[in-house]
Amino acid sequence: MAREKKKTNAIVWAVLGLLVLSLGGFGISGFGGGTLSVGEVGDREIDTQDYARALQAEQRAFSERAGTNLTLQQLKLFGRDRAVMDRLLADAALAEEADALGLSVGDAVVAERIRATPYFGGLSGGFDREAYAFALRQAGFDEAGYEARIRDEAAREILQAAVIGGVDAPAGYAETIARWFEERRDATVAQVTMDQLDAGPAAPTDAELEAFLAENAADFEVPERRRITYAWASPDLLAERMPVERAQLEALYEARADEYRLPRRVIAERLAFPDAEAAAAARARIDAGETTFEALVEARGLTLADVDQGELAADDLDAPVAEALFALDEPGLVGPVDTELGPSLFRVNAVLEERVTPLADVAIPLAREVGLDEARRAIEAQRDAVDDLLAGGATLEEIAAETDLELGTVAWDPSVSEGIAGYEAFREAASAAEEGDFPELVEMADGGVFALRLDGVDPAALPPLADIRAEVEAAWQEDSLRARLLARAEELAERIRAGETSEALGLRAESVTGIERDGGIADAPRDLVDAIFDAEPGEVFAAPADAQRAYLIRVDGSTVPEADDPAAAETLNAIRAQTRGELAADLFALYGTAAQEAAGFSVNGAAVQAVEAQLLGGN
Repeated sequence: MAREKKKTNAIVWAVLGLLVLSLGGFGISGFGGGTLSVGEVGDREIDTQDYARALQAEQRAFSERAGTNLTLQQLKLFGRDRAVMDRLLADAALAEEADALGLSVGDAVVAERIRATPYFGGLSGGFDREAYAFALRQAGFDEAGYEARIRDEAAREILQAAVIGGVDAPAGYAETIARWFEERRDATVAQVTMDQLDAGPAAPTDAELEAFLAENAADFEVPERRRITYAWASPDLLAERMPVERAQLEALYEARADEYRLPRRVIAERLAFPDAEAAAAARARIDAGETTFEALVEARGLTLADVDQGELAADDLDAPVAEALFALDEPGLVGPVDTELGPSLFRVNAVLEERVTPLADVAIPLAREVGLDEARRAIEAQRDAVDDLLAGGATLEEIAAETDLELGTVAWDPSVSEGIAGYEAFREAASAAEEGDFPELVEMADGGVFALRLDGVDPAALPPLADIRAEVEAAWQEDSLRARLLARAEELAERIRAGETSEALGLRAESVTGIERDGGIADAPRDLVDAIFDAEPGEVFAAPADAQRAYLIRVDGSTVPEADDPAAAETLNAIRAQTRGELAADLFALYGTAAQEAAGFSVNGAAVQAVEAQLLGGN
């Protein structure tokens, strides 16, 4: 049987239809040892199989979003099992409310919905009675039960429409937000640089530096540092010393044969049919040019991704399928071929020839891997001896002299991450160590070990100016330049307010139009745009930037598009729709909660655990 290459590969088109209808997985049975419900809302029970299907559907959906296959245990860590139960309780409460209000739909509506489902269609695209029955059997449903679900779903939709039908955005709300968002500003922008300062960079006095250091002590303070002596051994440290035999490389190479000896493969897509006649008819239509493989896939309501099988080797497949596919020397159509999903057509999109990577080409990384394994074994072999030495009172220096552990020291604080300080286990032990503690052997994530001793703690302190003068002076210069540039920009702004022009003041001004709230100005900080929108039209102001420039800004104007402007209308409609949607969702959620509380509900914890325990068997 072919191994699964993608999550969709093993799901036939009929089951995909059920997935779209939120019916979850298939083939679920035997939960709870006779217990048929995991909870109740009023008189309505939540079936164990419904809970199992919903959990499996959530597992697939959450795995898809996470980009990796998540187990049920991982799903529970994210609280998704509770979210599934909450949804089922809410659905049951709304169905119970619909029953109490007498809301329902007739058989004609149910039939119309079923016929409109593309996954229950045949080759012609219309509803296929046999495909419908087959799909329900595969999902573990009987027709009456499935049709009751369709009826409940339609009743809930009627109820939802009644509850939220009159919801709209408050008058003026969307218009106000749209006008605010669509507003544009025009401004004249000039940079004030060191060329506009009266003198070059000033040289600070010792008194100025001392005052600056005191005002900004937190920026220069040396954090508490813990003086630590340690003895450690890591696989990386020891790997280069480990002898590696040719036989070890060959054994590892053979163990990785699947990576280094890739057999002939094909990249193919598969479309299954209910019976041999349907598959043969489809092949005949393709051969006659009446349709294409893609068209047949689309007629089922599927995409090519749904039927993609990925790369297939002969060993992945049943013998008849492998024989048919690997008879091709180039891409083409194969089939009908009998498979575990029924008669199928395969479209082979590529034929990949056998590829072998010689041992010589991968000897270096394999040797490194063997060396790391040997190093881990060597470390493990010495653990008892090191433990015994520590228990006997040996110092770290003595242990380093008698074993493969290496001695080292570090002045550690949380900012230090080089060498052994990069290991989380060391960081935790260094942080928790107390003076006088007896060293203990601790294992690291890569299989290494260490023991440490806290020799002392140097408290946080502000170094003398003499020790950090260059660093403090550089910070003072930057701060001074920033302040001088801003002061000069404010002086020039005052002169412009008094009637002088940018040109007369020697400024190179640039006119910027159509500035958007979420936009920017080239080479300017983002805060500058916020400042322009905070100012009033006509206002002239100075804005800081950095030690190279400040800005002088005049807000020249503000424009808001007319209501009939296409872009403004689109924004307004989007805000209205979003507001309506959020209000409707909140209102219906509150209604559902109230209905659930009014009907009363309970959860059968034992049945829930039984369902999850059986599903965990597959994880």
